[in-house]
Amino acid sequence: MRLQVKGRGIEVSESVRKYAEGKFKRLERQLDDPEIELELHVEANPKIADDHTADAAIRSRRLTLRAHSSARAFEAAIDGLVDKLERQAVKSRERRQRKPAHKTPPKVAAPAPEPE
Repeated sequence: MRLQVKGRGIEVSESVRKYAEGKFKRLERQLDDPEIELELHVEANPKIADDHTADAAIRSRRLTLRAHSSARAFEAAIDGLVDKLERQAVKSRERRQRKPAHKTPPKVAAPAPEPE
């Protein structure tokens, strides 16, 4: 797992980095060698209560997942983000498993000749 944490207009603390790394480890079970790009920023509008936002893009071998989450703190925003991404990954995996492989049509057996 490769995790890149970026802050847009802010400095990301080491505690938030470690928290994000711990939370994104949950996704390693669902995805093959994920490359995660996490972007954190604070909204400047004082009327927005959930001003800490987190955006993530995950690139894996088979798919790309994206999600956005807002909360009052970065930790809560990361929690919501990981939950959304995990749901997407599980849904994608189930969709892949449900889809049957290309099957040839069953052969119709010729009726056996009746003995006279």
